[in-house]
Amino acid sequence: MEFSAEQIAGILDGEVQGDEHVKVSGLSKIEEGQPNTLTFLSNMKYEPHIYETKASIAIVAKSFNPSKELPSSLTLVKVEDPYSCFAKLLEVYDQMNQKKPQIERNAFVSESAKIGQDCYIGANAYIGENAVIGDNVKIYPNTYVGDNVKIGDSTTLHPNVSIYHDCVVGKSCLVHAGAVIGSDGFGFAPNEKGEFQKVPQIGNVILEDHVDVGANATIDRATLGSTILRRGVKIDNLVQVAHNVEIGLNSAMAAQAGVAGSTKIGQNVLIGGQVGISGHIKIADRTQIVAQSGIPGSVKKPDTVLMGSPGIPMDDFKRSFVGFRRLPSILKRLQEIEEKLK
Repeated sequence: MEFSAEQIAGILDGEVQGDEHVKVSGLSKIEEGQPNTLTFLSNMKYEPHIYETKASIAIVAKSFNPSKELPSSLTLVKVEDPYSCFAKLLEVYDQMNQKKPQIERNAFVSESAKIGQDCYIGANAYIGENAVIGDNVKIYPNTYVGDNVKIGDSTTLHPNVSIYHDCVVGKSCLVHAGAVIGSDGFGFAPNEKGEFQKVPQIGNVILEDHVDVGANATIDRATLGSTILRRGVKIDNLVQVAHNVEIGLNSAMAAQAGVAGSTKIGQNVLIGGQVGISGHIKIADRTQIVAQSGIPGSVKKPDTVLMGSPGIPMDDFKRSFVGFRRLPSILKRLQEIEEKLK
């Protein structure tokens, strides 16, 4: 599918500088630009590439003034915010490449399930009894939707997603391949023989609207009640969210982070990659946790930035780390002093 510079400017409310009729059929990074592709310049450290790019159209800021001559084949579309405008174009492009509404061959849909309008259900997908699928939902091949599951309008479940029974997924959610929503929480109790006895996990998982879940992430069902991800939560690939956890509005967790059971995470919390958070604690609103940190106890003060394991305020950690790096020289001086004292 082709777009002209004039059409792109119309979508983005931008201004064309160059040939408004030039067309593009693909996208490229500015340092790898090819003819008939669209690129963008947002971070000015990449500015040198715009003078060499072979891309046909570049989205730039209205304030951009070239410091030298641009390629004659390059047309500019000037906008207020190049990054957000390019993201908007990516969204338009992605929507145009979405699957057309249909139920493909070999998909199983229970007779008691309710399917909304304009849905796509891919081959070998499974829709269980009494499941409710909203309008404009896309369920890709080999995805499992269990009994009594509810999926809100305009949600997308990518291939090989598993949504266990009784779970609820809101509107405009995005669940990537291999994610598991509603698997059992890690509930075991030792008996008199010292053996672990499984505690049935009879709750569910609730994803509110506009939640994104990355590939191969796992969100465990509650023992009782619900594991809840509030509106706007973003979960990266390979994240583990344990039973009865609650994550507040617009919080985000990066890859390989894990949260143990019954922890309550506030709003707008940012959790870096490989962070480990203990169970049965609370994390205050707008907390930021640096990658590979460990959080063993509650964070009570909002807007705290934590680093290290156990996590401490980042400025304290940096000062402590300076001292840690000096330990070898300090020990050497201590040995020299001991020798002199002897």
